[in-house]
Amino acid sequence: MNNRYLYLPLLFAAGALGQEFHQQINWDKLAPKAIENVEVNLDGNLLQMAAKFLSGQKPDEAKVKKLIGDIKGIYVRSLTFAKEGEYSMADVESIRSQLKAPAWSKIVDVRSAKPGGDNAGVYMKTDGNQILGIVVIAAEPKELTVVNIVGALDPENLRELSGKFGIPKIELEKKTKK
Repeated sequence: MNNRYLYLPLLFAAGALGQEFHQQINWDKLAPKAIENVEVNLDGNLLQMAAKFLSGQKPDEAKVKKLIGDIKGIYVRSLTFAKEGEYSMADVESIRSQLKAPAWSKIVDVRSAKPGGDNAGVYMKTDGNQILGIVVIAAEPKELTVVNIVGALDPENLRELSGKFGIPKIELEKKTKK
């Protein structure tokens, strides 16, 4: 037997490891069941082009322009279903299972056992003190959303992406009762 064939599985494995997270999710099983399918794919070139339209003089736009400077891509996939049960938590677990240590760290994990309860996760890919990517999974009874941001991220400025580039608005403050 020729030894070069022993290296083929290693080459395929190396290719899979180099593949970005958003490319690893197989949506073919879930997408046909959805009544609405939102897909946002902004690679580094598109983000840099978008940054050229932002003003460096307006404070809000300057913050976003600085923030997207080191981002290689923003990928959002959101599926909305007509009724509950069109996807299962096993589908969500198959996505979560790809976000394992040592490459990924689980930052937030919310799993409700009650029907219609919150199920979400936030995962970070790091190298030392540098954040290299973030994945947010939000699983609601009729909606499944995965946001993947690839590239160097500054935690101080990360909040500024909320509500921009197809990323859902994230409310971080607790609402006060009147």
